[in-house]
Amino acid sequence: MARISIQRVISVWRRLTRLDQAALCIVLLEGAIWLGSRSGLRITTPGFLTFLFFLAASYLLVRFLGWWRSRLLWSLRNRLIVAYVFIAVVPVLLLLTIAVLSAKLLYAQLGCYLLAEDLRVQNEKLLQGAERIPIAAPPSPPVSPAGETSGDIARELGLELPGLRVDLNASPELLRQIAPAGKSRFVGMVQSGETVSLMAMAERPTPRGARFVSLTLPVTSELLDRIAPYIGPIHLTVTQPTVPGDPQGVRDPIGSTVYKIINRISTRNRALHKAANWFDSETAGFLRMEAISLGPDAAKESLRPVFVGFSFRPSQLNRHLFTSTGEVGGVLFNLLLVVGAIFLLLEIGALITGIILTRTITKTVAELYRATQYVQAGDLSHRVRIERKDQLGVLGESFNLMTSSVSNLIEEQRHRQKLENELSIAREVQAQLFPQRLPVLPGVRLQAICRAARVVSGDYYDFIPLGPTRLGMAIADISGKGISAALLMASLQAALRSQAMTSDRGDSGTAELVARLNRHLFLNTGDDRFATFFYAEYDCPSRMLTYTNAGHLPPLYISDGKVQKLEKGGMVVGVLEDTPYEQGRIHIGPGSLLVGYSDGLVEPENVYGEEFGMERLAEVALRLRDASPQNVAESLMLAAEEWAGTPEQADDMTVIVARME
Repeated sequence: MARISIQRVISVWRRLTRLDQAALCIVLLEGAIWLGSRSGLRITTPGFLTFLFFLAASYLLVRFLGWWRSRLLWSLRNRLIVAYVFIAVVPVLLLLTIAVLSAKLLYAQLGCYLLAEDLRVQNEKLLQGAERIPIAAPPSPPVSPAGETSGDIARELGLELPGLRVDLNASPELLRQIAPAGKSRFVGMVQSGETVSLMAMAERPTPRGARFVSLTLPVTSELLDRIAPYIGPIHLTVTQPTVPGDPQGVRDPIGSTVYKIINRISTRNRALHKAANWFDSETAGFLRMEAISLGPDAAKESLRPVFVGFSFRPSQLNRHLFTSTGEVGGVLFNLLLVVGAIFLLLEIGALITGIILTRTITKTVAELYRATQYVQAGDLSHRVRIERKDQLGVLGESFNLMTSSVSNLIEEQRHRQKLENELSIAREVQAQLFPQRLPVLPGVRLQAICRAARVVSGDYYDFIPLGPTRLGMAIADISGKGISAALLMASLQAALRSQAMTSDRGDSGTAELVARLNRHLFLNTGDDRFATFFYAEYDCPSRMLTYTNAGHLPPLYISDGKVQKLEKGGMVVGVLEDTPYEQGRIHIGPGSLLVGYSDGLVEPENVYGEEFGMERLAEVALRLRDASPQNVAESLMLAAEEWAGTPEQADDMTVIVARME
């Protein structure tokens, strides 16, 4: 087992790149140093090694994520699941998260607003009380009622608030310090030492001069218990700026000033309400208020923040908000919750439906993949199981039809391969029918080229030695193509050689020989089989060429810059049993050239549908009249191919060239 693990580690290590190996070595080295330091060893690590460690770890993480992504998304099932999660699940979760956060933020801001509104209402009550207190001309010296007197006045005004203080002879200087410029009244929050109070102050004109009245309500736990009963516990924090040497305090979230906490005031008889449902979670709020700081002599110093924190349940806030709408508000809110629950259920149903559809798709794809493995192994008999008549089922049926067709095609390919092998053998046999060596006669040079359009050719050429100084030359074009033409060509070759080389032939000319060949083909082939045929015999001492053309394209005789077509003869061989043929005789001059060819050399067409033609062939041959037979034959082939503009040929192409010196 250990040996297998070591071999696996070595195999994985060899698959890593050089950069992967270097990064892994750095990470392992840093890990060994860390383990050594944890064991109590004192190891000093250079900073550069730490930097390399983070660099290598980041590189390996990226490489691992790429490898994990490729392995994860290889399967279609995983791809569909990931796509569905990102398309359906993730957006819904984001929407739910945004909705929850937005609701919490909205409720927190709403709670802050309602708490600040309650404090403002208390301030307005104090200001109204300060403006409604009955007063007379100021006595000399002025007296400020206190203790029970303040309580009596508060009861008269309907302001039974804990700790309320009434001052009928407030300082005019204080009003001028804390009130806005040009205003004769003030309402707001003031801080004196560790105490924070709500204060209302107003200037009251009398017949004997103005009097200044102030009502001060300290913010205590009893007061906090009375305000905003629809929220939970409230905590008010009193601060003052820090001085050097003070411990770290709280930082103003709006500015950058750090404040020291000097007092905390909290509700005593208020607890968080119980949750009404699953969605009724605890929500926290934060309110920042400003208080005017008053010094020991009641002089204004600065503005200081007062931080108010509170918590509540959204259901309690909803009850307060929907008080004016009665039962309708609660019904609408519950309806909103029901719609949200229905939406959540629909999403869950969509998720389940997506999973079921994904399993259906991936099951079919997995079945197709397993079927491809069978096909890859060579088993074409395996068939995909069809369970549904949907598009995936049709795909499975198409796969089954494809494997069946592939099996048939393979069988046909075997038969075709067998046939091609037989054609290859036929081509080799036919190649043996053409002259393997060109005859050598005094003053005569020969060359021939035959290019088959298919595996075997229906064209035929031959050079037959008739003696030390005589030569027979033949070129023919068998009707049709392929095997049938090749078989007829073999029959024609055997008959020609038999007739030309027989010892009892005597001095019979080429016309008699062609007539015998015609009778032979007529008697031994079908009515639709024939051949164009040209045969010539050349005698070197007399320089006399005797020929017969049986319907073949006339060969070209080039001498002294002139071209003569060898046309004497008759109709094609193999059509009628008794057909008369003529023979022609030409005295060959020195340096003459004889060119024989098949129709495959003159019928190639260019892009405009124009054939190469005999005239262009004659022009090329005339231009090459002084070249060697090999150059003439190759140039004629090349000229026809260039005219067609494609190496593909529609018919067999054959050319024979004889130069008589």
